[in-house]
Amino acid sequence: MSQFRQIDSHFLASPQITLDDVAAAQALGVKLIVNNRPEGESDDQTPGSAIEAAAHAAGIAYVAIPVTHAGFSMPQVEAMQKALAQAGEAPVLGYCRSGTRSTLLWALAQAANGANPFEIAAKAASGGYDISPIRAQVDILSARAN
Repeated sequence: MSQFRQIDSHFLASPQITLDDVAAAQALGVKLIVNNRPEGESDDQTPGSAIEAAAHAAGIAYVAIPVTHAGFSMPQVEAMQKALAQAGEAPVLGYCRSGTRSTLLWALAQAANGANPFEIAAKAASGGYDISPIRAQVDILSARAN
């Protein structure tokens, strides 16, 4: 089973999840799973369609916002903002190969909503993730939102 890392009170990040992890997420009260991994990235990954079916069977919403190693785009950031907004106060689980892309996309979405870049970085770090590769973008998005 994957290790879910608490990033803030409403967001968990994880390496690739399995069907068993969907049940673990449900037990934690997760109401939305965000798949940030492109299909076919690795031969050993559980297909998104299987995760989606298991999530729906468990009463958990599912959205795919795949992020390749090419980086992040504003449509991806906006899709993440929308997904997080629709989840409201309910816990959200984002996953990719290691949890890094999920955390970085969460950070960009938070910045685009006007969150403080230092608080974003601290929350990511508390979950074991480093946002320094996108820190300039976080600063710019946060400044634009404020």
